[in-house]
Amino acid sequence: MLSYESHSPNVLPHEWAEHYNRLSEHKRGAEVKKGYKLIYQFKIMLLDITPLIWRRIQVPDIYTFWDLHVAIQDAMGWSDYHLHEFQVVDPKSDELIFIGLPIEDNFKEVHDSRKLRISDYLSINNRKASYLYDFGDNWIHDVLLEEVLGRDLSVKYPRCIAGERACPPEDVGGVMGYRDLVQAMKNKKHPDREDLIDWLGSEYDPEYFDRMQIHFDDPDERLKNTY
Repeated sequence: MLSYESHSPNVLPHEWAEHYNRLSEHKRGAEVKKGYKLIYQFKIMLLDITPLIWRRIQVPDIYTFWDLHVAIQDAMGWSDYHLHEFQVVDPKSDELIFIGLPIEDNFKEVHDSRKLRISDYLSINNRKASYLYDFGDNWIHDVLLEEVLGRDLSVKYPRCIAGERACPPEDVGGVMGYRDLVQAMKNKKHPDREDLIDWLGSEYDPEYFDRMQIHFDDPDERLKNTY
């Protein structure tokens, strides 16, 4: 709890100083994000499902992995209910590292996605990363850096410029649950079809995709709502 005790006008209490520093860092981060010149174009591909579910997105090169996570969530159509994790080769050590939100993990070190910029790890010489969403359903995405482009000042970033097919529903049960859902939607006599529609709230069309319906959240606002 922040204290309201009187202090010298030029000296902030310890709690207020920490609070002020966090706000200042947040504002500095927002200002930095306005000053980018390069754009990273990624193709995001959800593995183990055919036909392929994919998106092509463009994001500022100064994005952190947290920012990229939010862009992937929004472009794919996920709801960000679950944990995520990137795997990428560190070009400095040539070792595979794990990047996500800091949680206790006795098996591996997980680097903080909020503190690492994508441009420090991904480049034309190191194009690939893996993105895992939902450690239960285990949705694994390939993240491929296709191009590094100059910023178009007439364009609002991030943006999705292409894609195909609908994202699986949250908590559907992974790849096997998704396949069962698609079969049920195709067969109007399937015994589970009506229960699945009631659970989803509507019929599910695996072929649907409209990039104009994608809305990208502010990663900083998402972060504030996460913590």
